[in-house]
Order: sequence, then C-alpha cells, then structure tokens
Amino acid sequence: MSPPRGAAPREAGGAVGPDDVTYPLQARPAGSVAALDEVLVACRACPRLVAWREQVATVKRASFRDEVYWARPVPGFGDERATVLVVGLAPAAHGANRTGRMFTGDRSGDFLFAAMHRTGFANQPTSVRADDGLVLTGIRVTSPVHCAPPANKPTPLERHTCAPYLGRELELVGPRVAVVLGAFGWQALLATLDDQGWVVPRPRPRFGHGAEVRITHPDGRGLTLLGCFHVSQQNTFTGRLTPEMLDAVLLRARELGG
Repeated sequence: MSPPRGAAPREAGGAVGPDDVTYPLQARPAGSVAALDEVLVACRACPRLVAWREQVATVKRASFRDEVYWARPVPGFGDERATVLVVGLAPAAHGANRTGRMFTGDRSGDFLFAAMHRTGFANQPTSVRADDGLVLTGIRVTSPVHCAPPANKPTPLERHTCAPYLGRELELVGPRVAVVLGAFGWQALLATLDDQGWVVPRPRPRFGHGAEVRITHPDGRGLTLLGCFHVSQQNTFTGRLTPEMLDAVLLRARELGG
C-alpha cells in the first residue's frame, strides 16, 4: 500500500517532523475506505509509537526472525459496508505490526476470528497472514490506535492524535452496532462519537462485559454499543472471557445489525 497523493514516502527510521502531528487530519476528506487506508499507513504522527513499531521490526521475536515486519500503522479490515464494527485497542507488536492486518498472527486474533467463523461472519476460523484468504461479511475490525504501543498501552495523547482515523472510518462504513473490546476502546469510541456530534449520555456509560448502550445522532442515525472483555490472553487464558461469552456478544450484534 503506497502513501497517499501529496505525501512523500517515508522510510522506516525516518525522523518525525513538525508536520506529522497534524497528518491524521488528512483522514477527514477521505472519500472511501481505500483512500482512508492510504492516508493512515503513511502516518508518523506519534514519535513514541513510530520508534517502537520500527524497533520491534528490527529486534524481532525469535520465532519470526526470518519474516519482514509490516511496521507501519495498521488499517481496519473487513466488510466496508459492515453493519457491525469491532473496536479493539491497538495492533499487537508481533501480530498485526508483523502481518499488516488487524488481529492477525497472534493468539488474540485466533480467539476472535474463530468466534466470527462460528457466528457466521468469517469464511474461515483462522487468521495467520494478510494473504490467507480470510473474508469477513457484515463485520469489520478496527482500533482507536493504529500503531503497536510499548507494553500495549497507548497514551491518552496518542489516542487523541489517532482519533480522526476512527472517526472517518465510522462515517464511511456506517455500522449499526459496535462491539467494543475492553474499556480503552469503549472510552475512545465514546469520545469520538461525542466529537462527531452524537448524543452521548452524561455521565458517559461505563464499560462492562454485556453492556448495551444505544447512541443516537441528531440526523436520525443510531448506533448500539456492546461491551465485551478484550480477547487478550490475559482474559482468554484465565477464563474471564470464554468462547461462549464472545459468541453471545457477536450473535447479539448480528441480531441488532439486522
């Protein structure tokens, strides 16, 4: 995927300049998901994230030492007219930051896409690499932060800087339901909806597994948020999130999405 027109190609390890901090604002006029992706993958707005994603691609995990890492921002993946949008946290350092596709190449993705296959959203239960034939129907996955962060913890400033990408993706895809994986994504999505003029309750609804909140827009649009524990190993290996629990959320999303 090449940088957008008007943007100079950036080499890995290149310096982050003063113009980079406003780069995400170029997402706003993007007229299609493909155009949005072209802008997103060239972004170098967050110096800490740029340094980390590129460092990870150089100092690789031993099991991936022969692979070439993507090491750029990771765009959303799936149906561009999805009724259901899954909102995570950020790409995993040796998962999506390696493969270039959301939730692909790590245990979290294994858990998520297996559930999507069981509930009829995915044509196969595995997501190993970007060219493995996986197709999503009626559903799309994205995140509030599109670069892998150190310790899997983006800062509030990084989340705010990246917000235009999530906002424009919401406008272009137009989902009816958002399955939000974890409190970070929940807070980020509510903040983005607030910025876009949606009627977000005050105080803001709290995240919880199984939480269901209906948000409306003055123009008549509606979006239902469904809370779900994140598909991280911390939750799936301990049984805090089971396959049955995730399936129930996805089936509820399918029901609401129509």
